[in-house]
Amino acid sequence: MLEKALSGSKRYWIWVTLLLAIIAVGFVAYMNQFNNGLGVTGMSRDVSWGLYIAQFTFLVGVAASAVMLVLPYYLHDFKKFGKMVILGEFLAIPAVIMCMLFIVVDLGQPMRIMNVILHPSPHSVMFYDMIVLCGYLLINLVVGWTTLGAERKGAPSPKWVKPIIYLSIPWAVSIHTVTAFLYAGLPGRHLWLSAIMAARFLASAFAAGPAILILLCFIVKKVSKFDPDPGVGAIQSLVKIVRYAMIANVFFYILELFTAFYSNIPEYSAPLRYIFFGMDGHYSLVPIMWTAVVLAFLGIAMLVFPSTRMNKATLIIGLLSIIIANWIDKGMILIVAGFVPNSFERVIEYAPTLNEILVTLAVYSIGMLLVTILYKVAISVREEKAN
Repeated sequence: MLEKALSGSKRYWIWVTLLLAIIAVGFVAYMNQFNNGLGVTGMSRDVSWGLYIAQFTFLVGVAASAVMLVLPYYLHDFKKFGKMVILGEFLAIPAVIMCMLFIVVDLGQPMRIMNVILHPSPHSVMFYDMIVLCGYLLINLVVGWTTLGAERKGAPSPKWVKPIIYLSIPWAVSIHTVTAFLYAGLPGRHLWLSAIMAARFLASAFAAGPAILILLCFIVKKVSKFDPDPGVGAIQSLVKIVRYAMIANVFFYILELFTAFYSNIPEYSAPLRYIFFGMDGHYSLVPIMWTAVVLAFLGIAMLVFPSTRMNKATLIIGLLSIIIANWIDKGMILIVAGFVPNSFERVIEYAPTLNEILVTLAVYSIGMLLVTILYKVAISVREEKAN
């Protein structure tokens, strides 16, 4: 079926060429980082994880969000999601691959990633994170490609794929839970030392991931003859999931704020004071954090009221607000603020360099290229079947 990705309109090839150009520029930036070391990034002794690991954290949630379609469709026979399930699975695959690429580019010597495989340590959360990510990638590849192939032939999916589909549901939850444990298990980082970290991760994942999928469905409907939601019911059902997940995410965050500021434990409240109000004359993350707060409440409001939720233009604004708010929180603030202030209670700020930004754009372009190819295959099969 991959041959279907080799044919397309002029717009399709312009888009693919643009992505390849960004990937090429980002590869040059990565080779500069590889040859000269991580000194070309904004990371330091005090802030050793930056933009790369932050994107890894955000994208794990995007990958896990596919379960919000798989669970209702396969366990509860919610047929409205029938045409969208494959799009969710084909979004999870590039998301996991991007997660892995961000881990690779974050390493000064990428070949050292083989140490996790050659010298496994069952006591390390990173070891289990590798297992759940690789497993989830394999599950979605097998399930997505097998079900689409069966659909193309007009035959039911093989019986052996059903248990794998059911396995994907707890596995999707596990990839973000284990990632949360990776942070929550570090006692020296007070911002992450929270029992509710995994719940926050899942809530934000089930808000931002489906929101991205809805926007992709709008794009698919605009550029092709395939309509993932001909009756509009599926998208509105997914919007409900996004709305309640985002409300839960904000509620969990408020719990963190109450615990930190009411208890007034200095080590616990310091990172939060830094991102919301600044500290020792350092305010670089304050406007970014308050932007996320405004966008989070704006997004929830847009999805709560029927007049804005049912209007496509305001719905898109609401979804974008939620995606950006979650990206700011997990795609930058959460990781950076975990290192500020440092062990000596000093504020050492972090800002990504141009080199980091170019490499990050390249990894995202690889993901978008994979989404384009997989969606092109899925859409072509659906259009072929419709004719």
